[in-house]
Amino acid sequence: MTTTPLPPPDELARARLLVAPSLDGGLVQELERVAGRAAEPLTDVPPSPSGVPLLCVGETLSDALRTDRLLWFHSVNAGTDPLLSAGPWPAPALLTRTVGRMGERMAQYVLGWMLAECQAVPEFTAQHARAHWERLPTELIAGQTALIYGTGRIGAAVGRLLGACGVRTVGVARTTRSGPPPGFDLVVGAGEDGGALADARWVISTLPLTPATEGFFGAARFAAVRGATFVNVGRGATVDMRALEGALRDGRVRRAVLDVLPTEPAAPDDPVWRLPRTVITSHSSGITADEDVAVDFAACWEAVTAGRRPALTVDVGRGY
Repeated sequence: MTTTPLPPPDELARARLLVAPSLDGGLVQELERVAGRAAEPLTDVPPSPSGVPLLCVGETLSDALRTDRLLWFHSVNAGTDPLLSAGPWPAPALLTRTVGRMGERMAQYVLGWMLAECQAVPEFTAQHARAHWERLPTELIAGQTALIYGTGRIGAAVGRLLGACGVRTVGVARTTRSGPPPGFDLVVGAGEDGGALADARWVISTLPLTPATEGFFGAARFAAVRGATFVNVGRGATVDMRALEGALRDGRVRRAVLDVLPTEPAAPDDPVWRLPRTVITSHSSGITADEDVAVDFAACWEAVTAGRRPALTVDVGRGY
C-alpha cells in the first residue's frame, strides 16, 4: 500500500481552495463553510502567487497543477482512474474521493434489473407492444447466487441489499480474509473464482479500473460462466467486449446489463448496441449527488484536521 503523508496543518491553513467551475453554487458554499475560506475557480492555469499550497475539489486536474504545490485533491467522483491515468500523480498530494450513497443507488440498480429479469419484464413489455396476451413463467431471486466482484463500499452495499432479498452473495476480492465482510456469505480470491462463476446466476462487477483489472473479464472468465446474467456497474474497460459478445452469442452469458462501456458515450453506430440480449444504460447507476460531495468532503476534512487518515483516501499505487 502506498502511504501518502497527511497535509501539514500549517500548509492546510494557508492553502487556497480551488473548485471546479461545474460545481453547483450551493455545493461551493458548503465547501467554503467546511474549509473556512473562499473558493476560487479550478482552471488549467496555475493561480498566483506561485508559492501558496492548493486544496482542489473537482473531477480532473491539469498537468500545470500536478506540482508540489498540490496539497490535497478531493475527487467529486468515486472512480479516480481518469485522474491517475492522465499523468504522474504528485507524490506528496493526498487524494480522496466521493462515495456518499452511491453504493445504495448502485445496489438498487442491480436489484432492479435482477427483478425485472425474474419477472419477465422485457418479455411482457415486448408482448404489450404487439398487443399480445400470453402467460409467462417467472423466477424467484431468493436462494439464487450472485457473484459480486469487488468487496469494498459499493460491492458490500450491493451484497447487503441482495442478501436482504434472500440472495446468496459470494464476493470476489483481490485477497481474502479470515471471514467474509458484512454483505457477503462467502468471499473467494480473484484467482479462485472458476467454480463460483459456474455456480452463479448473476455475475456482478463493481470493480474499479486499475492496471490489474483492465480486461479482467476476458475469454477465460466468460468460458467458466454457465448461463449467468452479467451486470457491470464498475468500469467498462474491465471487460473484453469481444469475449463478452462471444459468450452472449453461444449462450454462456444469458443476458448482459452494462451501465459502463470502454468508450463512452457509445456512438449510434457502435457495435455494442447490437449485442444480443443486452441492455446498455448511460453510466447512470450511481450518479453522484451534491450532498454526497459535501458530506464526504466534510468527513475527510474532519479526519485530516484531527491528524487521521480519511477513510476515503485513495491508494494511488493501487488506483483505488
